[in-house]
Amino acid sequence: MATRRKIKEILAAMAGLLLLSGCSSLIVTNVMEPTIDNLQQQKDVDLVCEGAPSFLLMLDSMLASEPDNVKLLTLASQAYGAYTAALHTCGRPERAEVLSVKARDYGLALLGRVGACQDNKADLDELTVNLRRLDSSDVASLFWGGSGWATWLQFQHGSPEALADLLRVEQIMLRVVELDEGFYHGGAHLFLGIYYGGRPLMFGGKPELARHHFDRALALSDRQFLAVQVAYAGSYARAVFDEELYRRLLEEVLDFDLENRPDLYLINQVAKRQARDLLQEAEQYF
Repeated sequence: MATRRKIKEILAAMAGLLLLSGCSSLIVTNVMEPTIDNLQQQKDVDLVCEGAPSFLLMLDSMLASEPDNVKLLTLASQAYGAYTAALHTCGRPERAEVLSVKARDYGLALLGRVGACQDNKADLDELTVNLRRLDSSDVASLFWGGSGWATWLQFQHGSPEALADLLRVEQIMLRVVELDEGFYHGGAHLFLGIYYGGRPLMFGGKPELARHHFDRALALSDRQFLAVQVAYAGSYARAVFDEELYRRLLEEVLDFDLENRPDLYLINQVAKRQARDLLQEAEQYF
């Protein structure tokens, strides 16, 4: 109870700052961005599950006043995407699809702000031309904008519209790889590995290309961003029926000492839970 009261006090103080300050850039830099970093270091998943909605509401309020603020859009795309992904662990999977819409909307707004595309109906050729105009200074916007969009797409159950959207997100992530493949622990490679490895060949699956991207993500993250191993096992290894690789990757996750990467404690802790679940399901696939 004391910890929960403390969180409420912190959030109240942050809300007061928002009301009193006329300079939102100071709030974003000195309060909101460090909060995202701090959440990643939290060891208590349940505490984050309880506290994250207040942070998301605060982001919504700030963006209502400044809808074109690139830093805020980046934080919102990142935060909504991460929270949506964590909802199964939080015990509220039924909320994931609803919140994924927010991740998509903020992601698309961010992509529009940097000149990549204005909406999810953008012509693919036009998008490609726009992406060529962008440079390394736009990598964060491209990656988090594309990630927010992709968060929503995972709940669209392979509809024709979703498949068309995925082609657009693919181009965005390929551009991120060209500009800065190591951004966010090789996150663009991780997306592409899932994208190429999680589909049958007849629907554009490319297992060997998927393996290449997963291996690059492992190398760029020094095998310490455990979401890579989990996705590698759950998409590629399962798709090609490689049980040895499947078990080896997941056991590597379980053997990893979370204290080795305190900055990734939360996401790696969630990855460990997912790895346990996938290992228990192994007999269903092999």
